[in-house]
Amino acid sequence: MFERIGLALLHRFDPETAHGLSIRALNAGLAPAPGPVTSPRLATTLAGMSLPNPVGLAAGFDKNAQAIAPLSRAGFGFLEVGAATPRAQPGNAKPRLFRLPQDAAVINRFGFNNDGMQAIDARLAARASGIPVGLNLGANKDSRDRAADFATVLAQCGAHVDFATVNVSSPNTERLRDLQGPAALAALLDGVMAARAKLAKPIPVFLKIAPDLSDADLADIAAVARASGIDGIIATNTTLSRDGLTSPHSFQKGGLSGVPLMARSTLVLAKLSQLSDGDIPLIGVGGVDSAATAYDKIRAGASAVQMYTALVYGGLSLVGDIARGLDALLARDGFANVADAVGTGRDAMLYATERSTLG
Repeated sequence: MFERIGLALLHRFDPETAHGLSIRALNAGLAPAPGPVTSPRLATTLAGMSLPNPVGLAAGFDKNAQAIAPLSRAGFGFLEVGAATPRAQPGNAKPRLFRLPQDAAVINRFGFNNDGMQAIDARLAARASGIPVGLNLGANKDSRDRAADFATVLAQCGAHVDFATVNVSSPNTERLRDLQGPAALAALLDGVMAARAKLAKPIPVFLKIAPDLSDADLADIAAVARASGIDGIIATNTTLSRDGLTSPHSFQKGGLSGVPLMARSTLVLAKLSQLSDGDIPLIGVGGVDSAATAYDKIRAGASAVQMYTALVYGGLSLVGDIARGLDALLARDGFANVADAVGTGRDAMLYATERSTLG
């Protein structure tokens, strides 16, 4: 009841102000804090990291690593903060965040606004031990060598995180998505992996991709990912599509996240799972708002999932609800653990999609 009242109050403010207030509320202890939700069925590993459950927080919620402690107690199995860029930058002009309540969605065009890698690294270094925490790596808008920025941030912050994500899929930094091309991506990942090799303790490196990619693009990415030696792919970031939206702000520029992204991002996930033959762990993000949608991602090929937009509408208590509901679904279908369920619905999903496309 208190959470519903709090959400209603936050929604009286513009979205970016409300988000700032939510971070302050977290640090004041005004949020659910059940601790990580776990069970023998939910406990799993991701690129060698032990997770109490496979439900993670996506990057963008805690851009500046300001609320790691309370978020670690909110029920998640892992967290991703950032994106961090080498230098602090203000991002794009406001307003740049829009709620689409009729669609259970959000559009943002932040443009990697953040405090910069040094400030973020200091907060990461001060965090207590707990669930795995990763950092989303970004590039400065005015950088002369954006590809090098990712390695720079990893070199600075890599000692204080459990994993890092190369984010070349944000639609809000001009021409950033061009780095998803095979030649550019291979060169970028070579630089990042070289920076990782210099860390005292090498950490898993993930690649976050866009949902607006062709099948040929996905095949290229799968091949480059395998050759580079990265540890996983996050599918997907926000979309530029506006299909089927009904909310007043649906015309706004930026990346769309939330429920409308679920089908598109899950199909990309399933295709990547097939292309990689299950050799590369996948993290499913985009439209996760219930145990059922998390389970759909896992059965499409995800070893873990992430969420963000659903918290805008459902609050942090949703995290524990999803983890416990996922446990029940795994038990219902006879899976001893979440790893056993990964990819079990992929082929059926791809077949149904193909049939639908063919009419």
